[in-house]
Amino acid sequence: MATAGLGSGDFSDLREIKKQLLSVAERSRERGLQHSGKWASELAFALEPLPLSELPPPPALTEEDARDLDAYTLAKSYFDLKEYDRAAYFLRGCKSQKAYFLYMYSRYLSGEKKKDDETVDSLGPLEKGQVKNEALRELRVELSKKHKAQELDGFGLYLYGVVLRKLDLVKEAIDVFVEAAHVLPLHWGAWLELCNLITDKEMLKFLSLPDTWMKEFFLAHIYTELQLIEEALQKYQSLIDAGFSKSTYIISQIAVAYHNIRDIDKALSIFNELRKQDPYRIENMDTFSNLLYVRSMKPELSYLAHNLCEIDKYRVETCCVIGNYYSLRSQHEKAALYFQRALKLNPRYLGAWTLMGHEYMEMKNTSAAIQAYRPNDSRMLVALGECYEKLNQLVESKKCYWRAYAVGDVEKMALVKLAKLHEQLNESEQAAQCYIKYIQDIYSCSELVEHVEVSTAFRYLAQYYFKCKLWDEASACAQQCCAFNDTREEGKALLRQILQLRNQGETLSTDIAAPVFLPASLSATNTPTRRVSPLDLSSVTP
Repeated sequence: MATAGLGSGDFSDLREIKKQLLSVAERSRERGLQHSGKWASELAFALEPLPLSELPPPPALTEEDARDLDAYTLAKSYFDLKEYDRAAYFLRGCKSQKAYFLYMYSRYLSGEKKKDDETVDSLGPLEKGQVKNEALRELRVELSKKHKAQELDGFGLYLYGVVLRKLDLVKEAIDVFVEAAHVLPLHWGAWLELCNLITDKEMLKFLSLPDTWMKEFFLAHIYTELQLIEEALQKYQSLIDAGFSKSTYIISQIAVAYHNIRDIDKALSIFNELRKQDPYRIENMDTFSNLLYVRSMKPELSYLAHNLCEIDKYRVETCCVIGNYYSLRSQHEKAALYFQRALKLNPRYLGAWTLMGHEYMEMKNTSAAIQAYRPNDSRMLVALGECYEKLNQLVESKKCYWRAYAVGDVEKMALVKLAKLHEQLNESEQAAQCYIKYIQDIYSCSELVEHVEVSTAFRYLAQYYFKCKLWDEASACAQQCCAFNDTREEGKALLRQILQLRNQGETLSTDIAAPVFLPASLSATNTPTRRVSPLDLSSVTP
């Protein structure tokens, strides 16, 4: 969908921008992307109404759309009722872009729903966050084929990126989200996903982003996330001056920015204005309650808590507001209970962990604090490691992942996350060591189960040994890559390269030190000196 020649920072034609927003809002809703549709609708609402003659026409139907129309209409009604498997069943074989997206998205959401349903009653909040969506690997393989064939539109690319991100393939996900932003720059969902994956300004510099007015909203948002508040406020002020002064989204973002730099009076003033414009809003109200708490504004916090409870008492934000309310009244047991409820709804909500910790400190209840944080639970440690990684505190993140492995990693993911962290820091030897130990652990299980990152580990080790000119080791790992759909072609290509180099008489360079933790069946000396058990690839049968 074109941006009608409006480049970055060009807001000269607000009527055209409103048309684009209304159009992408409708296209998002057709595909079940409710949050993206809501964002575009809210932004469009902030602009002047369009006359009838200028309203955007409905999207043109293709022959494939017409053929799939009955199946799509039926499936969308099931999708809206959260009957995702039923929706996917009736969309099988559909060829149109819209119907295909809804088919794949239904399967993805079905996996997410099953993941939650399996854990909501029996497991605690952290386990809920660690259980995997079983559909992800299959979806990745299918979407990867479409991607290579250049058959995915902007929405399809967005979904492919989400699947990659859920599989912790961050680098690949970033590339796909950037591509999605180029193909469909008006879809806010792709930009927002990028915001969640960019951890510092350096990463931002290397992104090749499309030249579109949407880029200004993205930059303002990412600057806020990266705590570059001055730059963020400048961007938001420019957007207000450009004509978006009525946008509740921008107003809320400015309030959050002032909260982050501890300008409490300014933040409170803006939040109060936001509440007048959008009295049933729940987003960001937990941040508002933090400000009221700091200023000990009991009546205002009481009113906010009761108000949000009437609107939706099962939202994370509502639970945190109520928790703050009880904390200000020194009812710390009740406060801790509501922060726990918030964590059951969203175990990755770092603010709730912090607030709950404060409550246990107030209660001076050490045993309860230990029970809540469960320092020897690997799932808890992995979750904390992810939080530190998000905050770019990589040393602390490493400690958490290593500790999770040391205490007995239930999900078998700590070593993979540690390996990827070493990769990110260009610590290739340590990354290889983690992947070797991970493979050993997976194949030493008495009951072998398919694990999503095994192919990733073999791919990294094959490339690592290849760079070290250890042809036997690289060849063994490349052969293992050929057993997996997502690494088969790379494995074959590497085997061809190794064969070619061997034919040319290439030998191990004396300048490159051989890794001292080589698998026993691959090492020339068979005497690894590090404390890593030998890896016998001859017994590996994925």
